[in-house]
Parts: sequence; C-alpha cells; structure tokens
Amino acid sequence: MGAAHPRRSGAGVRGLGGDWTPRHDPMTRAIDYRDWHIPLRRGRITLRAARARLASVGAGPQAIPLMVRLMENPRYRVPGVTVFHGAVDLEQHDCIHLVLGRGLLPKDEAFTIGFTMGSTHKVSTTEEALFGFVSRYLYPEVYRFGDEELRIFRDAVKLGWISGCRPLDQVDFAPYLDLPLAQVRTEIGLERELILAYYRIEKRRYPNAPESQRLV
Repeated sequence: MGAAHPRRSGAGVRGLGGDWTPRHDPMTRAIDYRDWHIPLRRGRITLRAARARLASVGAGPQAIPLMVRLMENPRYRVPGVTVFHGAVDLEQHDCIHLVLGRGLLPKDEAFTIGFTMGSTHKVSTTEEALFGFVSRYLYPEVYRFGDEELRIFRDAVKLGWISGCRPLDQVDFAPYLDLPLAQVRTEIGLERELILAYYRIEKRRYPNAPESQRLV
C-alpha cells in the first residue's frame, strides 16, 4: 500500500478547508506537494512522464516513519505473515495514485490505499477495521486518518472489491511506462466511469476538502 501521505513535509495539511490556496515557489516555479494532482481526465500523459512529475514534488521513502513502513511496505513483511493485503513499495504506490487520478493529500491517500486493498479481493471486515484502527490511532500524528478519511478508505475498499480491475498490488507497471495513462487504465481493467461516479459523490460530500473538489 506504499505509505500514507508519502510526500508530506510536515504538519498543517489537515484543516485546510476553505483557506486552501495554491502554494508555488516563485523562484523555482516548483509546485507544492499539496497542490500536485494529475486528474483522471488527463489521460494523454504517459505514465513515465507523470511519475517524473510526481517524483519532483517532495520527500522520498527515507522520510516515511518506521511504523508506516512496517504496516504498509512489503519489504518489512515477515515471511508467511500478511497483516494487510495490498502492500506495495513506494514506486508502485505512486503508479496507483496516477492511474486513480489522485493527489497527495489525506483523502487521496485514504482512497488510494483503500482501493488497492479492495482490488485484492482478500480483505476481510476484520482486516479493514484493523487498518482503520491503526491509521487512526497508532500512526504518527500527521499520518493519521480522521473520520472523513476513514469513511473514504472504507468506500474505496468496497469500490476496489467490485471493480473488475486486476489486483493493483500485483500489477507490474514497468511495461506500461511509455503508454498514456488512459491506455494503462484500459490495460489493467480499471473502469474510468466507475471511479468518476464515486469522485462526483466525494466532491459533493466534502465541499471544504481541496483534494475532493479537484477530482472532477
């Protein structure tokens, strides 16, 4: 599942609400990770180009707290023991962000992780509840999910389950790097209209969340 909020550089992400405004560095024209987003409607950009843009945004895997890595990265999995289905490394997690058309804010992470887990078709109700507990109470504070993020996470698990796409934790994105994102989605069986239908609901449900408002 990669890592929740993998490119956060500090606190201040939650509670943006109506005060959210784009943050750009006027000297470098670099975009802040909180503003970074390649929406689902932009299907012509290649996966490689999109990944390069994402990689330029912020911190890498070394910045992710150990607790998050233990829970979500398969490199830290005890052989023969699966705590949470859908664990992927950071590069694969980034690719999943891109094919789902999500940015790097809390609700984006909640959806990306939930959909990845649901697409495995192996997540039990107990496992879903356990991840919710861990992400709400045991993660470092800036990585924790609030009530809204947990609701989106649970929605995304269900959406991933009913989707006909391939299990996202099993997709090798390397052969698709030079394909447009729209074609990548077709190759892995991701239903664009199914995702968009939920994004419209999310946009109505969270009018003060910038990551929800920019989805469609």
